[in-house]
Amino acid sequence: MAKILMITGDFTEDYETMVPFQALLACGHVVDAVCPGKKAGETVKTAIHDFEGDQTYSEKPGHNFALNADFAAADPAGYDALVVPGGRAPEYLRMNPDVLAKVKHFFDEGKPIAAICHGAQLLAAAGVLKGRTCSAYPACAYEVTASGGTFADIAVTEAVTDGNLVTAPAWPAHPAWLKQFLAIL
Repeated sequence: MAKILMITGDFTEDYETMVPFQALLACGHVVDAVCPGKKAGETVKTAIHDFEGDQTYSEKPGHNFALNADFAAADPAGYDALVVPGGRAPEYLRMNPDVLAKVKHFFDEGKPIAAICHGAQLLAAAGVLKGRTCSAYPACAYEVTASGGTFADIAVTEAVTDGNLVTAPAWPAHPAWLKQFLAIL
């Protein structure tokens, strides 16, 4: 089974963090959930984003998600794959050079990567989307294309795989996104 690094932070999207974390564990994989500046046993706040007919998603408080590994000790060379949840966390994670270096490692080494929703902001900031097809929450389309990627404008329930990268617009795509990610693991 694979050893997977999940990089998350405060106000990560609840479903996009909890569901893949638990599903990948249930499939027998080891998943280390980390956040810069935090250690195993500490928590990040999550937010629940929902689609209620407004021009954008609504946001409600989610659960506290317990981290099970230390960010500083997470050497990407020791992991087989990366998961990047969405939510608002990627907004500030993309400003952390240590996070960007970890993300870049997985691309440089051709390891499987799964990113969903606003996770594309982190990929764009790491400079790894040039020539790649990437889906994301539609508001992130500009960041995908501005960083040299091709934005995949797909249904919110779909996912797209481009080599070792699996992306999706939001949590309603979990079945397709996780199925495609498991296929490349």
